[in-house]
This record gives sequence, C-alpha cells and structure tokens, in this order.
Amino acid sequence: MTSITDADATAPDGYGELRAQLATLTTEAFRPELADIDQLATAEIARIMNGEDQTVPAAVAARLPEISAAIDATAARMARGGRLIYAGAGTAGRLGVLDASECPPTFNTDPADVVGLIAGGPSAMITAVEGAEDSKELAAADLDALGLTADDTVVGISASGRTPYAIGAVEHARAKGALTIGLSCNADSALGGAAEHPVEVVVGPELLTGSTRLKAGTAQKLVLNMLSTITMIRLGKTYGNLMVDVRASNEKLRARSRRIVSLATGASDAEIEAALAATDGEVKNAILTILGQVDGPTAATLLSASDGHLRAALAAAPRTT
Repeated sequence: MTSITDADATAPDGYGELRAQLATLTTEAFRPELADIDQLATAEIARIMNGEDQTVPAAVAARLPEISAAIDATAARMARGGRLIYAGAGTAGRLGVLDASECPPTFNTDPADVVGLIAGGPSAMITAVEGAEDSKELAAADLDALGLTADDTVVGISASGRTPYAIGAVEHARAKGALTIGLSCNADSALGGAAEHPVEVVVGPELLTGSTRLKAGTAQKLVLNMLSTITMIRLGKTYGNLMVDVRASNEKLRARSRRIVSLATGASDAEIEAALAATDGEVKNAILTILGQVDGPTAATLLSASDGHLRAALAAAPRTT
C-alpha cells in the first residue's frame, strides 16, 4: 500500500518533495479530532483554543537553558558594540520587526542597535511578497546591506525551521563570524542545525492545520520577549524592574518617566522636575543626581564610565555626608 508520504513524493504537481517534507513537521500535523471544529459553538471553539494556548509557556520553559545561553552570548556581543538582528519571513519576520521596533522607546536604544529583517522588505509587513521566503541569497544580501560584523547577533526565526530565508541568514552570518541563534518550533530543524544556538520550542500541531501564527507564533513572541528584555537588563538598561532608559517620546511616556524616578528615589515632585531638567529628561541620569547627590554633568560622566549601569554609577558616586 502506498503511504501518504510516498504519494506526496511522486505527486505530479511539482511540489511532491516539499509536500512530503511538510508532512514530517509537527507544526504541519493534521488533527483529526478537530475535523468538525467548524460545527461547534463559538464558546466551545474559544475554550479549545484557550486550552491550546495554555500549553505554550510549558514548551518555552523546556527550552530555558538554551534561551539563557543565547541571551548571555548576545549580551556579550552587544556590550562590544554589536547589534541584535532578527531575520524571518511571514509571521516570524513580523514578530522580529515588532520586537526590534519596541526597543528604542522601551530601552532608549538606537534604532540601528536592534534590527528586524523580513523577507521581501518593509512592504512584506502588511502584504505577502511572493517567493521572498524561498531565497537564501536575499537574506545574505539583506545582511550585507547592514554591514554585518563579527560582533553582531543574527536570530533566524521560522516556525517550521525550514524557511530558506531564515536559514540563509544564519548560514551567512555564521560564515562572517557573527553569533547565530535559530528559533523554530520543530525538533531537529534545519535552522537549528545551522545555528550556533538552536532554540526549538515544540508546541505541537496547531488548532488550524499549519497555521503557525497561532501556538508557534505565541511561542516565538515569548522567546523574543525574553531575548531582547533580558539582554537589555544585562546591558544595564534597567534598575531593578524599572525601565530607567525609557525614551519619553509622548505624554504617556513623560508621565511614566516621572513615576519611574519617583519609584526609584522616593523624591518629591519638585525634586523630580529639577532632576529631569538638569539631565535633559534622561530618567537614569535624573535618578543618579538624586540618589548619588551629584549634578547633571557628573551623572553623565559616572554613567559613561560605568557603561550605562546605574548601580555601578551609584557605587562610584562621591556622595557628601
């Protein structure tokens, strides 16, 4: 008897090999127990979907050692001036661009420090670019356009772990001496095999067959949250759990800046306003002027000498008694 995989491999449509490959992936598996889901009540579908989503954190937890090692390696490169670069196609690429775009307002990073590359370029964020994800060469060209260096970290993102664009980015980056991370949702993936740090979060088959924007997308978002956030913590972008490098670019963030200074120092409103005025609105500097009892220029000098780590700058502050 001919198996489904055998039939796919000899399919006359020209895609037999790819169909056979997809049939082996956990993220593409068909779940017959959900074949009648479209006939269920909305509340029941929502209950099933919610139950599916609750399995994702456990899948991420199983990969915490690999995630932690990747974060420490990334932070070491960024401390030397390297960049964090995400590369993916479709949903995976969009998640990388999203995470990168949140770093400047959250951690006051330069937009060039954390970069999201999506196969097909910026227009692919909202419209599919046919064939872009199938090109390793396009990924290499996109990285070369950034002037990739050995101090950079490149994270290939692909739920299947077989997307040529993500694999090509990792392969090209590794050949250039950059740190490489492969984030996928299938075990023993080609992407994981290409990367120095494979992170394979196996979330199982999706509610809708092959719709990897669901559990796989959620898992990737959770890992990217960890990767960027904990890297920034390691780089001194926080003080405790306070975002002391937040960029006050709108009214909400300006109010948040004042609240952060208040939580860190317990100072009065008048003291906070004076400190922010003396430091051009820089939250970390303002906290240092209050807790370290120094002026604005001294705070800037101390933070520069401590590579932006507020605790180290406070320890070095020449407090008066």
